[in-house]
Amino acid sequence: MSDNFWADKYPAGIPTEINPDQFPNIQAVFRQACEQFADKPAFTNLGRTITYGELYQLSAAFAAYLQKHTDLKPGDRIAVQMPNVLQYPIVVFGAMRAGLVVVNTNPLYTAREMEHQFNDSGAKALVCLANMAHLAEQVVPKTGIRHVVITEVGDMLPALKRLLVNTVVKHVKKMVPPFRIPGAVKLNDALAKGAGQMVTEASPDSGDVAVLQYTGGTTGVAKGAMLTHRNLVANMLQAKALMASGMGEGNEIIVAPLPLYHIYAFTFHCMAMMITGNHNLLITNPRDLPAMVKDLSKFRFTGFVGLNTLFVALCNNEDFQKLDFSGLKLTLSGGMALQLATAELWQKVTGSPICEGYGMTETSPVASVNPPQNIQIGTIGIPAPSTLCKVIDDEGKDLGIGAVGELCVKGPQVMKGYWQRPEATDEVLDAEGWLRTGDIAIIQEDGFMRIVDRKKDMILVSGFNVYPNELEDVLVTLPGVVQVAAVGIPDDKSGEAIKVFIAAKPGVTLTKEQVIEHMRANVTGYKVPRYVEFRESLPTTNVGKILRRELRDEELKKLGKK
Repeated sequence: MSDNFWADKYPAGIPTEINPDQFPNIQAVFRQACEQFADKPAFTNLGRTITYGELYQLSAAFAAYLQKHTDLKPGDRIAVQMPNVLQYPIVVFGAMRAGLVVVNTNPLYTAREMEHQFNDSGAKALVCLANMAHLAEQVVPKTGIRHVVITEVGDMLPALKRLLVNTVVKHVKKMVPPFRIPGAVKLNDALAKGAGQMVTEASPDSGDVAVLQYTGGTTGVAKGAMLTHRNLVANMLQAKALMASGMGEGNEIIVAPLPLYHIYAFTFHCMAMMITGNHNLLITNPRDLPAMVKDLSKFRFTGFVGLNTLFVALCNNEDFQKLDFSGLKLTLSGGMALQLATAELWQKVTGSPICEGYGMTETSPVASVNPPQNIQIGTIGIPAPSTLCKVIDDEGKDLGIGAVGELCVKGPQVMKGYWQRPEATDEVLDAEGWLRTGDIAIIQEDGFMRIVDRKKDMILVSGFNVYPNELEDVLVTLPGVVQVAAVGIPDDKSGEAIKVFIAAKPGVTLTKEQVIEHMRANVTGYKVPRYVEFRESLPTTNVGKILRRELRDEELKKLGKK
């Protein structure tokens, strides 16, 4: 398939190319946005709004603190472990202005997961919410982290409200277990120390790493995808170009319920919406639907970024159904497959069609999107500007239009590689810059693409990648376990649910409750299996490799899906 195939596949108004070198780095975009939209609201959370001008000042204070009061140097890694609160963009942009590499960290991680990520990334600093500081207390001594900054949920609120919110979270809701981390600094103290001090603005090269975003990639243990300044600048320009017909500049209000530490929300809300000067409404806990709907009722929001499970939950909420959707111009879906029934229900309730897109951590993440002016439900749209796609067979041969094969992506948003893992990088990224996604797809004659299946055994739970290897490695540490396999089975709510198969030692009796308790102690909540089945033995190949696919096929047959 020739590169020219894509030239005439874009609707009027969407360019086929962007210039990824328009800005030398993220700092340049940030500075321009904060000057151009200084008086415009940037982020709102818990009733407080900060403008782009305030974001610039607060991030400068944090950058100055890092430069004047720590020994951190440009290129050092800083782990950021927070939910959607105002502190998140302040810390991330402050760290970048000081030249540090951001390591996004899931606040729900267990101590084991934190330890792996912090050591693998070589993080020297950590900014975390007080709610998980008790885990940091256990983990930090086992890592190279030398600087810890702690923040509480309400730290960016006015004094009286801050005291009230933090007191309720800590003492009434009991959400902050006791901790003691010697030398830890409170974020507000750090901001006070840095306020008004001169910042030596970092000016990294476009090819320098800006973010280490951890993922299992297409296989194996969690790896850090090296996303450069050029990768992220390209993806924000690509997202802006794709959304141009649906979104303006400086006047949109975008609902941000997905976690900013996840690459989908990170790039869209902290990057693409910044370059357009729009207003992000941060939802700290989207699982608390009543509180979320109450927040939404205060704004005539014009954009909504979500995924299938959240759309379903909201549409079945009576109070959500009563909201004013007259301003809603654009709804984006990603992270997991959008079901047709969900798209129809959302449009019925809100009047807004959903634009489904596709991406991976390794593509910063946007690789393709349904243009707002030409949506094809059931497809992942067309490639982002300056992006090429193809499908290949197992030997790497281009299969062309209408064929089923592994989807490959090439463009300026494709990662530099996996952090300190050249062999893993070579498995997915070739010399020409083509990334093998591990997803099986079809490219239609009109340029729209459909995902058929996943090549690897990765399980996708509510938009989050779950890797069977990791679950199995944890399960075999449970006394009595001999064989184990983890598979994903279709689930209406979460896309896929995790089922584990376990064979125990003769004479050993295990219960589902023991398995679940063991998993909860070692992995994040979404990785805990929903189903557990005990067997005398599991199917294996001649060399003893457990046949996950066979087990999954059995489950599909039971469900009448195979």
